[in-house]
Amino acid sequence: MKFSESWLREWVNPALDSTALSEQLSMAGLEVDGMDKVAGDFHGVVVGEVVECGKHPEADKLQVTKVNIGGAELLDIVCGAKNCRLGLKVAVATVGAVLPGNFEIKKAKLRGQPSHGMLCSFSELGMADDSDGIIELPADAPIGQDLRQYLALDDLSIEVDLTPNRADCLGIKGLAREVAVLNKLSVCEPEISAVPATISDSKAIQLLAPAACPRYLGRVIRNVNLSAASPLWLTEKLRRCGVRSIDPVVDVTNYVLLELGHPMHAFDLAKLDGDIQVRFAHSGEKLTLLDGNEVTLQDNTLLIADQQKALAMAGIFGGLHSGVTAETTDIFLESAFFAPQLIAGKARQYGLHTDASHRYERGVDPELQRTAMERATALLLQIVGGEAGPVVEAVAPEHLPQKAPIL
Repeated sequence: MKFSESWLREWVNPALDSTALSEQLSMAGLEVDGMDKVAGDFHGVVVGEVVECGKHPEADKLQVTKVNIGGAELLDIVCGAKNCRLGLKVAVATVGAVLPGNFEIKKAKLRGQPSHGMLCSFSELGMADDSDGIIELPADAPIGQDLRQYLALDDLSIEVDLTPNRADCLGIKGLAREVAVLNKLSVCEPEISAVPATISDSKAIQLLAPAACPRYLGRVIRNVNLSAASPLWLTEKLRRCGVRSIDPVVDVTNYVLLELGHPMHAFDLAKLDGDIQVRFAHSGEKLTLLDGNEVTLQDNTLLIADQQKALAMAGIFGGLHSGVTAETTDIFLESAFFAPQLIAGKARQYGLHTDASHRYERGVDPELQRTAMERATALLLQIVGGEAGPVVEAVAPEHLPQKAPIL
């Protein structure tokens, strides 16, 4: 489990430095395997805004810009990034700035045009191995602010090696609870409220294997805009936990997985036929996974299916043909509890290991499904818009784990 120290400290902030915190976690049985900076060593990089942008007269692939960093004069900067454009908030390495690798920014001329600074990409600041273009900062990023301060880059990515019995710490919520107990502090949890339904659309759910899946929640969300970009605060939290950004829907479900320790999955609603079924596979049934590989399913494999076909390997891997794509406009969001003993070993049976299977085979909180659903719904509506239907819950209480009395 890899997590951002600053994200953990949003939940609980003990009076310990990073080293002492890591030692405390290790002594509590949450062994820290490593701590890495989330950005390279650099200084002199600030938030700027591109206020003029035009083609370089002598080079087709370069643009000549004027950038406002809050000083008395605008900076002339030549940039070759395709995504450089008027009005963009950018990361500006000013003259005298030093970037990773001890690279100092100096005044220069590029094809006869003055360039007094550099517009930076994530890779140039040691924040990614590769990057497509310069950093695009939010529109409300304050001009002139130091970038390290603005993005809280004096942060560490901490990796803990958890034993299988500590699945409760496979998320920020569980880690924060542990740190709070160790330091006699309270946990500052984000407020997660029920999102009211604004449409009546829903999908019926049939639990055909209730012992394997005693609780399954689903929700229809219509009119989502998958062309929207995931906000930088979200992609940065994912990156610092070792998860790359894919698209806003997947990013949100991954965020909830990291925050609450609860896996989720989203289906393209238009590709679902009839009711949702949670059932075991028919012997010889086939499913093409999200990675493009087709698997022949064994009859001990739990599936999410519709009335016509298998959709996903429950708690392990989604199916390609029901997956969310750039053309998706309506989604069906899943939040479920799968019995650990029914998931354990199934991923390895197919040569798979996913973040979801890692958590489900160790056991997730059987009371967390609705909280995860509401958290993901709120984030999706915030980022991609849309209209949410009611949460539909199918539950077999007799098969849920029983709470042990505290004497």
